[in-house]
Amino acid sequence: MQMTPKNPDNGIYPATPDYVHAMEVTGAARFLFVSGTMGLDIDGTAPGDLGDQLSLLWSNIRRILAEADMTPENIVRVTSYLSDVSFVEANQNARLHILGERRVPTTAIVVQTLMPEWLVEIEIVAAA
Repeated sequence: MQMTPKNPDNGIYPATPDYVHAMEVTGAARFLFVSGTMGLDIDGTAPGDLGDQLSLLWSNIRRILAEADMTPENIVRVTSYLSDVSFVEANQNARLHILGERRVPTTAIVVQTLMPEWLVEIEIVAAA
């Protein structure tokens, strides 16, 4: 499988260092579409701290990926749902920590969550 970032250099605003406009995936045999995942512990409880929720959230995503014999290296798209605009930087930093030097198409949306204690929810697409 090959992943090729697509960032046109004219006729559109430039991509920022933390994301790409698009990702072309060729030669993939499998795709994994992951539901919105939250920073909940195994009892379904959300810690009150944003950093703790982001840590749990990405741990939960890694566990889901592992079930499909995948890792964060297989992520080709990330959508974040934040309950407050002030969470943008922490969310970005957590994503960049997980992805390392890799950049994928990403969108962050500020929303009202179903439960007030849920501070962030993330859905991904992965390919292998």
